[in-house]
Formats: sequence, structure tokens, C-alpha cells
Amino acid sequence: MNDKKTTSKKSSGTKTIALNKRARYEYAIEERMEAGLALEGWEVKSLRAGHIQFADSYILLKNKEAFLFGTTITPLQTVSTHITSDPMRTRKLLLHRRQIDQLHVAVDRKGYTVVPTALYWSQGKVKVEIGLAKGKKEHDKRKVAKDRDWEREKGRLMKHR
Repeated sequence: MNDKKTTSKKSSGTKTIALNKRARYEYAIEERMEAGLALEGWEVKSLRAGHIQFADSYILLKNKEAFLFGTTITPLQTVSTHITSDPMRTRKLLLHRRQIDQLHVAVDRKGYTVVPTALYWSQGKVKVEIGLAKGKKEHDKRKVAKDRDWEREKGRLMKHR
């Protein structure tokens, strides 16, 4: 029958492109929101191929706009010669005005920072999950590592019993 057509339409869910594990280690993320990302055509093709470095990324709020810095998207070898590709290009985040205002207030008055935590596909478009975060102290980082190790050891003990 038409099984092929129906199965191809079911793949409209989300798929992770990259995670920023460093941000989750360095910061206590209190609030998350989704933002669109303004990309060029060659960047989308490179993202589909998985050519991205996302760990050193950060978000800058300037002139009532939000920008993604530090993300490296390596161009494919098949990119046209008439296109000048800049892998470290500053990319604009697509947010509503009230969301940008909310982030400005939190960063200016409350001492928060805005970090990108994940990059993923959502209905054929690239989305960035950004988090409103506070920096962790060194003892907080040690406690998280200790708890993670204990959970792993506890799982091993329960498995062997």
C-alpha cells in the first residue's frame, strides 16, 4: 500500500545535534527556553553532517538582540566556491521581544548569565535551547561529581545483588 509515504512523515520530531555538557557542569541552569537560529544554507548542510563544535559557545545580548558566539560549524568540502564560509560566524538568535527583555533584566539586575545548552532539529528547523544560569562554586561541582559517582556505584551494587 502507501506505507512508505506515511512512515516518512512521522520523522517530524526533535533530534539532538549537539549538547553543551560543559555549560551543565559550570552553571546551575534555572530556566530554559527555545530560540530559533539564523543560518545560511551551507551551515544547515554541515549540521546535518554533524560538523559542529558547541562546547565553547556563549550568548551575548546587545542592542535588544541576542547572538550566539563561539560555535564552530565546519563547512563541507562540497560548498560552492563562490560562497565565502566563515566557520566562527556570529549567528543571530530568533526570540520574541518580551523574551529578550526578560533575559536582559535577569542578566543586568539579578546576576545571571545566558548559556546555550543544546542544539537540535524541531520540525525541520534548527533550534537552540538556552538557559538562564548562575555560575556554580567549586564545592558545588565537587558535590555533583560525588553524587554522580555514588549513583553509579549504587547501581552496580544493586545489579550484583
